[in-house]
Amino acid sequence: MKTHHSRPGLALLTCALVLGLSACSRQDAQVQASPSVPWVRMVALEAAGGGQLLLSGTVRARHETPVAFQIGGRLLARHVDAGQSVQAGQLLFSLDGRDVAAGEQAAAAQLAAAEAALATAQRELERQRQLVAQGFVSAQTLDRFELAQRDALSRLDVARAGSAQTRNARGYTELRAARAGVITEVMAEAGQVVSAGQSLATLAQAGEREVEVYLPKAPPAPQQGRLEGPAGQSQTVQLREVAGAADPVSRTWRARYRLDAGSQPEAWPLGSVVRLSLGKPEAASSGQLQQVPLAALDERADGPRLWRVVDGKAEPVPVQVIELGASQARIQSPLAVGDKVVALGTHKLTPGMAVRELAR
Repeated sequence: MKTHHSRPGLALLTCALVLGLSACSRQDAQVQASPSVPWVRMVALEAAGGGQLLLSGTVRARHETPVAFQIGGRLLARHVDAGQSVQAGQLLFSLDGRDVAAGEQAAAAQLAAAEAALATAQRELERQRQLVAQGFVSAQTLDRFELAQRDALSRLDVARAGSAQTRNARGYTELRAARAGVITEVMAEAGQVVSAGQSLATLAQAGEREVEVYLPKAPPAPQQGRLEGPAGQSQTVQLREVAGAADPVSRTWRARYRLDAGSQPEAWPLGSVVRLSLGKPEAASSGQLQQVPLAALDERADGPRLWRVVDGKAEPVPVQVIELGASQARIQSPLAVGDKVVALGTHKLTPGMAVRELAR
C-alpha cells in the first residue's frame, strides 16, 4: 500500500523537473540569441545655419602705414606711445642731428669752393679771349679754357645738389605723422640706432574701417556678410581682398571686409573683436536644415537616408543633402532637431533589423 500511494508523487516530481529543464533551456536560448542583435551608436540631429559662416574678426584701419625715417642715425627721442591718437604733422620721433649738421657744413664749404672755381675759370676764359682779339695767342688756345669753365660749372651743379640734399636731411631728423590716426604699435626706443626705411611704428589712418578675418577654407570667399559689435550695433560688410595663399601655420586664408561708406568709424574702435556672419541664408523649401556626421549618411540606390531606431528595430528615413563638408553634412529631413539617428555602420542596416542602442 505504501508503494502504491507514492506513484502520484513521483509523477508530479517528474513533471516539475521536466518543466524546469524546459524553462532553463528557453532562458539559455535567449541568452545565446541576444549577442546576435548588434549594438548601434546614436547621435542627435543638430540645427544647421543656412549657409552662413560665423567667425570672429578684428576691426582694422583701411590704411595701416609703417612709420620710418628717410635717413639713418641714433634715435634721440620717442614722442608717442602705442594706442595714442595723433594728428597730421604731429612729431613722432627725433634723430640726433649732429652728424646731419656737420654734413651740411661740409656741403656748404664744397659749394663755396665750386663757386670760386667757376668764377676763376670764367675770368681766365675772358682774359684769353682778349689776348686772342689782340693777336697775342691763337684762337685754338680758347678750347682748353672753355673746357675748364664747363668742368667748373658741372662741379658747381654737383655741389649745389649736395647742399640741397643736406638741407633736406636736416628736416628728415624729425619724423612726423603724414595723416591723422592711431599709433597701433611702436618698435623703437630712444638711444637705438636705426637705418633708413626701418619701421619704427605703425600708423592706422583715421577714416575707413575694415574687418580682418581668417577663413577656414580656400576661396571663393563669401562676398558679403553682417557685422555685429560688442555694443549691439550691426553693419553690413563687403569683401575687399583675400590672401593669395593660405597661412603656412594655421592653413587659413586672411580676408578683409570693408564697412559701408556711411558707417561711423568711431562706432567701431580699432582692435575691437567683432562677430561676423558671412554669406546669405539659404531658404529651404520645407523643414529645418540640420547637420549630422558624414558617417550617419547612407547612400544607396534609393537615395540618401538616415536610420533611426523604433521599438528596437532599424527604420530608414529619406533625407535631402544640402551640402557636404569635411566632417559634417547639412541636410533637410522630416525629423526634428534632437532626434537620434544611427551614427556609424549604416551601410549594414536593413529595414526592420533588430538593433540595440549603445548608451554613451
